[in-house]
Amino acid sequence: MSENVLDFIKSCVTERKIFWTYHVNMRFKERSISREQIIDAVSSYEIIEEYQEDKYLPSYLVYAKYKETVLHIHVAVDTQNKNIRIITAYRPTPDKWEKDWKTRRKS
Repeated sequence: MSENVLDFIKSCVTERKIFWTYHVNMRFKERSISREQIIDAVSSYEIIEEYQEDKYLPSYLVYAKYKETVLHIHVAVDTQNKNIRIITAYRPTPDKWEKDWKTRRKS
């Protein structure tokens, strides 16, 4: 996985070049996740899955840790316009993820 993409994502978060989708805004309250948690966790970001052929832009599933909470953040990358889009964020669950929270369970 490209370090350049991860650096780009981190840079956009740090510089607040972020678009928050309608979907993520709707999910924040029900999932008790905030924009601040996503932003404050930037130093812990790791790309754990890539979706190069996603519908509009290449996107990535990012592992993040905010204090003791593990988050997964789905991020679309718009390198041309120098910004990212946060599509959704959630807390991974043990029924779908291994104990490292980075490896998807085989179904």
